[in-house]
Amino acid sequence: MAGITDREQLWEKLSAGNAEYDAIIVGGGITGVGILREAARVGIKALLVEQKDYAWGTSSRSSKMVHGGLRYIAQGDIALTKHSVQERERLIAEAPGLIDRMGYLFTIRKGQIPGKLMFNGLLKVYDSLAGIKTADYFEKKQLLVKVPGLNEKGLKGASYYTDAVTDDARLVLRVLQEAIAVGGEAGNYLAVEDLDRDSAGNVCGAMIKNVENNESATVKAKVVINATGAWVDFLREKVAGKKTIRPLRGSHIVIPRHLAPVNDALTLFHPDDKRPVFVFPWEGATIIGTTDLDHSEDLNKEPGISQEEVDYLLKIANGQFPSSGINRATIISTWAGVRPVISTDMSKDPSKEKRDHSVWTDKGLVSVSGGKLTTFRLIALDTLKAAKAFLGANIPKATSEEIIKPASVSPSGVWAEDIEWAKRMIGRYGDSAKEMLENAPSEETSKLDATLFCLAELRWAARHEAVVHLDDLMLRRTRIGSLLAKGGESYLDAIGKICQEELGWSDDKWLEEKQRYQELWQQSYSLPN
Repeated sequence: MAGITDREQLWEKLSAGNAEYDAIIVGGGITGVGILREAARVGIKALLVEQKDYAWGTSSRSSKMVHGGLRYIAQGDIALTKHSVQERERLIAEAPGLIDRMGYLFTIRKGQIPGKLMFNGLLKVYDSLAGIKTADYFEKKQLLVKVPGLNEKGLKGASYYTDAVTDDARLVLRVLQEAIAVGGEAGNYLAVEDLDRDSAGNVCGAMIKNVENNESATVKAKVVINATGAWVDFLREKVAGKKTIRPLRGSHIVIPRHLAPVNDALTLFHPDDKRPVFVFPWEGATIIGTTDLDHSEDLNKEPGISQEEVDYLLKIANGQFPSSGINRATIISTWAGVRPVISTDMSKDPSKEKRDHSVWTDKGLVSVSGGKLTTFRLIALDTLKAAKAFLGANIPKATSEEIIKPASVSPSGVWAEDIEWAKRMIGRYGDSAKEMLENAPSEETSKLDATLFCLAELRWAARHEAVVHLDDLMLRRTRIGSLLAKGGESYLDAIGKICQEELGWSDDKWLEEKQRYQELWQQSYSLPN
């Protein structure tokens, strides 16, 4: 992969005052980078700008699940489920090591609805739509072997099926780099302050601010695509005068794996509201989530878990693993993300809102929001279809080529000592995984504690992946800030050395970044005071 656009060089180009594009894409989450990927591959000259860091918003704070939407079958939407599971299978095939099949155990207890018969019937349909056969059932005795410590009260067994799991921020970065490799351009910490209009009031570009130096530039484009998710109303309201997004917060807690040693995702029903909550393995830890609450706080501030949500998740954790001693003191970290839900009835139960995506066209501004991580390619194609009228009749149709170009290196050629780890590295970095590990000092290729990350990844990201702040490196390029105690505090000296060597940070700059990161971690990735 070619890496990420050098933001300083890009800004020099934009601030010269004569930059023009076919499309400016606003938003550096999975939807925005998916649109950039599909646009660049068919010859659309496109620029993506993100006001904070790539994947800073919802796309680094999801439940990490690339799923097909099993509940859509129950709602009778077979077509949506089919599209979703087919996209899931495609992603698993194209990016093994980044998007991996994961087993799901739907626990069945006495008196529960749906029961074994009904749910197993749904699973057979679900598998058939994807062209696979994974559905199974584990009786109570078998289940307790698979999930030691699970509460036995009323337990009958569990239905089994598969979906997939990913590192959502790394997926954004991988798709972004695929887009850049075929001609797309992108810059983080570039905020759209306003829309540029022609004499008829139609959008013809954007006024972009470089957040790091406070300089501004106007950039012309045939169309501006607003792919900012929960933030979509900020720009759309300027043109359409409408608000349509209901921001919902979903929060998770991270605990050591040994307290809930699951190899598959457990689907459990919370005793208070009967909502499904997942307990699943991720990056060497166990994750419990998610919640589903209206988020009324400032969207431009990093969201954080509330005490109410901590208590909610601990209640189900202790109810399901009663002898594990899971409590506040055992929580490694937390994260909270804001999901964009399109709503016309704000009084409706948040968990009953649909997660479909919508596309709107308003005087040269095309806006898109909603939808699922799994179907980001289909959402991108729908958005470009809406933008085609502004781009000209000669724009070729989007192809069905791979989203993520398969790597040419083999796992044994990258790291023969640990083939599974090598697959993981290839999934995240493509062919660059070999160069990264071959050129890294030997002490930087060791895994950090119970995680699957190593310091070589931080060095590579600092050198090639548009890192501006320490939190970019700790919370999105890698996840050690979420997986290690106190946000990886014990490794900060080694990481500081890497940042100073690769990013040219002075001692004062490093101390400033370290303080910024630790305050941010305490505020949004730890427990509420």
